[in-house]
Amino acid sequence: MMKHSITFLFIVFLALSCRNNMNLYEIPIVKYPSTKKVDVSDNYFGTVVSDPYRWLENDTAKNVGQWVSEQNSITFGFLEKIPFRSKIKSRLQEIYNYTRIYSPVKVGDYYLYYKNDGLQNQAVIYVKKGTDGKEEVFIDPNKLSENGTVAITLTGFSKNRKYIGYVISASGSDWGEIHLKEVATGKDLSDVIKYVKFSGTSWWGDGFFYSRFPEPAKDEELTGLNKFQSVYYHKLGDLQEKDILIFEDKQHPLRYHNVYLTEDEKNLFLIVAEGTDGYELHYKPVDLKKGGFIPLFTGFDHKSSVIDFEKGLFYVQTDIDAPNYRLVAIDPAKSGKGNWKEIIPESKDLLEAVSPIGGKLFTTYIKDVSSRLYQYDYSGKLEHEITFPVPGSVSLSYGMKEEPEFGYSFTSFTYPTTIYIYNVKTGEQKIFFQPTLKFDPSVFEAKQVFYSGEDGARIPMFIICKKGLELNGNNPALLYGYGGFNSGITPYFSISIIPLLENGAVYAVANIRGGNEYGETWHKAGWLLNKQNVFDDFIAAAEYLIKEKYTSPAKLGINGGSNGGLLVGACMTQRPDLFKVAIPEVGVMDMLRYQKFTVGFGWVPEYGSSDDSVNFNNLYKYSPLHNIKSGVQYPSTLVLTSDHDDRVVPAHSFKFAATLQEKQAGKNPVLIRIESQAGHGAGKPLSKSIEATADKWAFFLFNTQSPVK
Repeated sequence: MMKHSITFLFIVFLALSCRNNMNLYEIPIVKYPSTKKVDVSDNYFGTVVSDPYRWLENDTAKNVGQWVSEQNSITFGFLEKIPFRSKIKSRLQEIYNYTRIYSPVKVGDYYLYYKNDGLQNQAVIYVKKGTDGKEEVFIDPNKLSENGTVAITLTGFSKNRKYIGYVISASGSDWGEIHLKEVATGKDLSDVIKYVKFSGTSWWGDGFFYSRFPEPAKDEELTGLNKFQSVYYHKLGDLQEKDILIFEDKQHPLRYHNVYLTEDEKNLFLIVAEGTDGYELHYKPVDLKKGGFIPLFTGFDHKSSVIDFEKGLFYVQTDIDAPNYRLVAIDPAKSGKGNWKEIIPESKDLLEAVSPIGGKLFTTYIKDVSSRLYQYDYSGKLEHEITFPVPGSVSLSYGMKEEPEFGYSFTSFTYPTTIYIYNVKTGEQKIFFQPTLKFDPSVFEAKQVFYSGEDGARIPMFIICKKGLELNGNNPALLYGYGGFNSGITPYFSISIIPLLENGAVYAVANIRGGNEYGETWHKAGWLLNKQNVFDDFIAAAEYLIKEKYTSPAKLGINGGSNGGLLVGACMTQRPDLFKVAIPEVGVMDMLRYQKFTVGFGWVPEYGSSDDSVNFNNLYKYSPLHNIKSGVQYPSTLVLTSDHDDRVVPAHSFKFAATLQEKQAGKNPVLIRIESQAGHGAGKPLSKSIEATADKWAFFLFNTQSPVK
């Protein structure tokens, strides 16, 4: 009898265990807050487009604040029910808790660098004299706010290496203030420059040039259009009111204006841009007079930068007649294209950057989405290549024409970011910093594959997973992409994806068109009227992962931020059957009104504008907000945005989430997570980043019914 009782109890235990496992992944029915609709519409060239949630664009309104609170309550209530959410967060905290150093800068005899001892919200800026000097705190942003929402960015330093500028920004906003410090002593100067956005400090004489906007109107700091960016000169010790106006353009309020000098400080260069793509370049012998700039490159179809002034010649990196870029020498007195001297011709690989250091020219190339670093002389002769241990990404962090060394960082998917110092004279290099991790990255592998787009284009993709993972079509897989603004994704080391990989997930990065992986040709194959190529490439990447049995539609999620949020929104509305989970972050979701907020006008060269009939028709076809249909079951969706995002204003995500909640069919949840005191992403405290990442991964694994150890 005892034996039978034990057997019976064991069977009951198994049954309860199975039921509990089923309940573990039972998706709860979400009752969404009521979102009122208003009768608002616009007529675009005969097409009437309703916009019932436009009231959500007013981010400072009390009723919008109430809506945000109600949505967050529902979202966090759902996330808190995921049983392994806290486990993922704990694992992230554990593996993030290691020392890492970023972006060293050499200022005379001193090295300045960002260092995070582990779980600090903001990396602390340290200084030391020489590579073996005593390390001292230079600026600790964590002391500027209780919750780590104030960030510091170093900017240019003075010619005499005595002073350095830094920008303070709060709550993730693009707005910042320029402050100054003495390098050797760490002493703060009294100077403060306000209303700065997208500007550094270009030092000359006893001050510096910078760009600023007028003071924004009250309650429009985070949504109002940013107009009339102008160039000023600030003399050390002066109040900002005394700064000298160097350039303004009252005829074109929506143009960006920035200046820089080459290292010899003989010429001041003015960049004039209508957006995030091509730009004009003007110059003048440096002085403090208003205007007087001489055009060097006009029009907005190309990108040309003077990287050096040597023996009376401008050395220019340009995409003119070279979509993969080349280096030419131009006599400013005879600047016509017929007089250019080609130094480094265009190649089949993308010439990403040219840096004059130690009497040489160091070039970074992108070859099949991985970095190459070469040393040339000024005649264009290739001297040698600096090689790396695995395919990955290199970034020069400092280097001067007159100094014999430079620093660079190297990273890859399984190779943590390591900083090197290279001696130009001897060809020797040494490690400045290499991190010690709390896990073994060698248990994972990263491989590159190529797949065919819908039109036959050859598209690269990186796939990262555990070594020996069985390709049975049952693995959770998260597909990431961006696809725009000439911005490519080369291999990078990311702590955040480790909990996914440890739990048997596949992480894939699709190098779709719209980026710079193969130069301007690749970029322009994914912009304006070609934008659908970007979505087709991403959809084809998903189909490849399914075909090759990495995953299945029931286990596949997609993720992207900003322009990548647009990517996710467009693909989930075009192919809702293909994905189980969609996580768009700070996405551009309303393609008909994006240009009406903050710096959205700057994206018109990339997207086109609804103010034009041809572009309206194109935008309307893929705009995520306007392609949500009633009665369709869309993927389980977690929309992420932030209350201080003044680049892609949160109204995009608000309106998209409200519309999707209204029209969603089936049980897949539609949630929106709205972060407070955060912006588009830059400067976000580590604690907030870990919490958001844990929520994303928990939501993804929960909705794909994936086990978590």
